[in-house]
Amino acid sequence: MDTEELIKIMLKGSADHTEISEIRAKLEKIKKEKRALKVKFGLDPSAPDIHLGHAVPLRKIKQLQDAGCDITILIGDFTGMIGDPTGKSKTRKALTREEVEKNSQTYQDQIFKILDKSKTTVVYNSTWLGAMTFREVIELCAKCTVARILERDDFQNRYQKKQPIAVHEFFYPLMQAYDSVAIEADLELGGTDQTFNILMGRNIQKDYGQDPQITLFMPLLEGIDGVEKMSKSLGNHIGIYEEPNVMYEKVMKIPDNLILKYYNLCTDVHPDDVAKIEARLKSGENPRDIKMELAKEITTLYHSKEQAEQAEIHFKQAFQSGTIPDDAKVLTFKTPAETKDVPFALIDLLMANGKFQSKGEIRRLFAQGAVKLNGERVTDLASITAIADDTSIQIGKGTFFKIKVS
Repeated sequence: MDTEELIKIMLKGSADHTEISEIRAKLEKIKKEKRALKVKFGLDPSAPDIHLGHAVPLRKIKQLQDAGCDITILIGDFTGMIGDPTGKSKTRKALTREEVEKNSQTYQDQIFKILDKSKTTVVYNSTWLGAMTFREVIELCAKCTVARILERDDFQNRYQKKQPIAVHEFFYPLMQAYDSVAIEADLELGGTDQTFNILMGRNIQKDYGQDPQITLFMPLLEGIDGVEKMSKSLGNHIGIYEEPNVMYEKVMKIPDNLILKYYNLCTDVHPDDVAKIEARLKSGENPRDIKMELAKEITTLYHSKEQAEQAEIHFKQAFQSGTIPDDAKVLTFKTPAETKDVPFALIDLLMANGKFQSKGEIRRLFAQGAVKLNGERVTDLASITAIADDTSIQIGKGTFFKIKVS
């Protein structure tokens, strides 16, 4: 691939990076050596649950992989067992070998939903870190000062607040840096929270006589609330294993001002095409229509074109036309002997088959006017004395059921 084209793809959506002149020089040097750019991406095997926020660097790696780069995924199994810094105010609990191996396998199952497994090399840093002699560890430590280590924000904050810092925590950035030496990385990619560690890799490579790696930092992704960082605990995430309809609907919830960011960070759309989308938004085109294209693009990446098209049809039926979607879940209702028991039987049915936390929640939704039967809003449960076959139920904007009476 042409150097300038590769740089364009590389920098799309990035938050920070090595100077472009140095990136260009590195790419030209590698081209003369007639080899591929070796890209390193490290994974911490502590919390294997990938959503679109976690997938941001993986999407970039996929773009580089498609551009012909040599991809190495580094599993930090050795550092995970030691207990690396959390970036917070206390030391992270070390993982057992069993936990590391289980999390590592889960990670790989998920990352290969994005990357081409046949073109990806997976390595474990225990291979070289576990084999180092104590003399080699001391030699590594001699290449960095305590003052330099304390420049890392979390260490600096904890030191100033007189909070404990275990000596072994200082080893983590050194070990991650040495990983770059061990695999002779040309480029290391990570989130902005990894800036200190990745830049340390450049310095350590120089000390070991290697050309320093170029760096690429991807920004954090806001969740569908448009405010907080995407997080499962905050409920603002889009999981890569979400059902197509759910994924499409969640993308449609993001604020309009995040459309371009999601195009840059969550899709493989070419930078030139993203620029055209930006021009469409500036020209006054309805953001909803462009967001629907985005939702379809993202859903296709993790499912299929056909499933994404069906998700779009579902969304249009559920949220635009107001009609019950063709794929609404069918519930079988057994009519109680007593008319007065119909509301209770309906609540039991919804509780057993819906996505509700409690029967009280369902009652509140009725009372708040969030439930429609055959298009008619129902707030008084006691008014429901019978349920006819083929009754449609809509709860909120996007939950639909069809009732079959047995």
